[in-house]
Formats: sequence, C-alpha cells, structure tokens
Amino acid sequence: MLFANDTEEGLRSAAALVNTEDGEQLPDVGSLHRFARNWNWTGNLALDDAELGAVRRLRPRLRALWDGDEDYVVETVNSLLREFNALPQLVRHDSWDYHIHAVPREAPLSARMAVEAAMAFVDLVRSRELSRLRLCASPDCGNVLVDLSKNRSRRFCESGCGNRAAAAAYRARLAERAESA
Repeated sequence: MLFANDTEEGLRSAAALVNTEDGEQLPDVGSLHRFARNWNWTGNLALDDAELGAVRRLRPRLRALWDGDEDYVVETVNSLLREFNALPQLVRHDSWDYHIHAVPREAPLSARMAVEAAMAFVDLVRSRELSRLRLCASPDCGNVLVDLSKNRSRRFCESGCGNRAAAAAYRARLAERAESA
C-alpha cells in the first residue's frame, strides 16, 4: 500500500466515477444506487434524480484532474474543498478503522464523492505522485486510471483493455509464427 486505505479508495472510486461518463453508465437512479453500493458509499443516499444529476455534473470536474498540471490540480482540489465546506475529522465506522471524513454522513452523495476525491488528491499532490494519474493505454479507450502499483507499471483501465491487448498480442504472435512457417 502506497497511501492510506481511504486515499487509495478515494482515488479508485474517483477514477471509477469518471469512467462512468463514457457510454453513460449512470443512466438512471438504479445505476447510481448500484455504483454507490459497489463502492461502499455510506451515509445519506437520497438516490433521486437531483442526486443523479449532481453526481453526473461532478464527473467532468474530476476528469479534468487527470489532464491538469500540479497548479491546476491544487486549484481544483481547493475549490472542491471550499465549495463543500470540508472540515476534515477522523472517524471510525463499519469495518473501517480511523480514517478521514471531511463532510458529514448526511451530506449529499455528490458532496461526499467530491470531497473524498479532493482529499485523496491532496495526498497525491503532497507526495508528488500526480504521475500516477494515467489514461488507459488502449488506443480505443478514453478511461482514466490510478497506477498504485509499486513499480508504476499499470497501463490499462479496469474495463478489460489489458486482457484485450494481451489477446491481440497473442493472436499477432500466432499469425507471425504461421506466416514464417
């Protein structure tokens, strides 16, 4: 583990949220509920059209963090923290040991998502690790990823692009062998 658990989860969930924009993977409140459940979002879940809209509007703001330089990331993170009145506090709940929450559990889901992501990006900036933010190496994929591997070798997103690239390389090697035989 490179960062605290809540930082890594914040980064992963931010990337997953950003990646729902491609092909609109949050088309309705039910899909938002599944996303929140899959990423273990606790606290207030209104799960209505207003919340769905707020979460959708958050995605491009978070997506821009993958393209920005350090100053842009800092400006955006600070803006999110101010906008949602973040007040970091240590909390313990469910199966989690102490970790940081910066907005109350009653805050809207979009606010909690924004602040959790912002707090995770704070750790990336402070440790000079923004280079861990990447775009998927697959030429036909626009997804983002966070490379949390020790050797900084992750190149593909969670959508199966790595498997498709490996299968394509394997087929190319087979074709090359058959051609040279």
